[in-house]
Amino acid sequence: MLNLKSVLKYLVLFAIGIGILYFAFSGQDLEKIWEEIKNANFLWVVFSAISVWIAHVLRALRWRMLYQSINYKVTFWHTYHAVIIGYLANLVLPRFGEIGRCSVMLKSEKVPMFASIGTVITERLFDIFMLLLSAFLMLLCQYDLVSDFLFKTIYVNVVAKIHSINYFWSILLIVLSLSLIAAAIYFIRQALNKKFLRVYVGLKQGFNSYSNLKNKSLFIAYTLGIWFFYWLSMYLAFSAIQITSGLGFNVAFTALVFSSFAMVAPVQGGIGVFHWMVAQALVLYAIPFKDGLAYATILHSSQFLLTIILGCLSLIFVISKK
Repeated sequence: MLNLKSVLKYLVLFAIGIGILYFAFSGQDLEKIWEEIKNANFLWVVFSAISVWIAHVLRALRWRMLYQSINYKVTFWHTYHAVIIGYLANLVLPRFGEIGRCSVMLKSEKVPMFASIGTVITERLFDIFMLLLSAFLMLLCQYDLVSDFLFKTIYVNVVAKIHSINYFWSILLIVLSLSLIAAAIYFIRQALNKKFLRVYVGLKQGFNSYSNLKNKSLFIAYTLGIWFFYWLSMYLAFSAIQITSGLGFNVAFTALVFSSFAMVAPVQGGIGVFHWMVAQALVLYAIPFKDGLAYATILHSSQFLLTIILGCLSLIFVISKK
């Protein structure tokens, strides 16, 4: 059950997402962006959404393999519905979906909570590895474009902000940061002292779930398939609007990496951060920022709607089964 502190934290995160969304769209011609969205070829948007759905199916199959490796004979459909409900929960509370889908498996398959959490940790470790590998390949293959963005958009802005702060505020910021780090270390240690055994068991089961796999190559194939269909969804959505219809797989790959880092941000559904990052990725390929925003809005809205529809259907299934 959420307490007032947690509610305030999530409200702040949501407000940050809305703020970034406002920042991304401020100064843009909203009428032209809306005109592009209205004139989009939504058949390609549907194809893009189907590609995302296939990635969800592969994620459920991959997760089921981890359960089977630690001797929990779960069904595909319960695993699939848990994954979809997890995505639905993430739209409300960031990172709550991981706990949510574990709760579904507890109710539907009687799998202990920390056994599920262990498998989720393993799954997420592979996703992090794929994200870092994708980012490395992006830098390796398109270094000139991406390095220019990192220098001009990130490094220069950060340095300019630092230089604009006087010494008093700099010292105050450092003291505040150190205080927050010290407080975080204290509370983490307290939490570990109380829950160390359960955390340890969950982590151990998580790592064991992969090491006990009989068919690791299939698990890796599912992982590659998940990321391929995410990549494909970005590419298919290019054809939805005229100005991005000629972009290739290399642009889709860059947009995928940028959007993946955006989704790591602790904001509900990546709102705001996703739009800004995807639009910035397309700017590297001479796509105007406003057109990139139109593309990002179409893509994010289609995935949001897909999650709502599939999530509600999965909730109905789980509740009716109960």
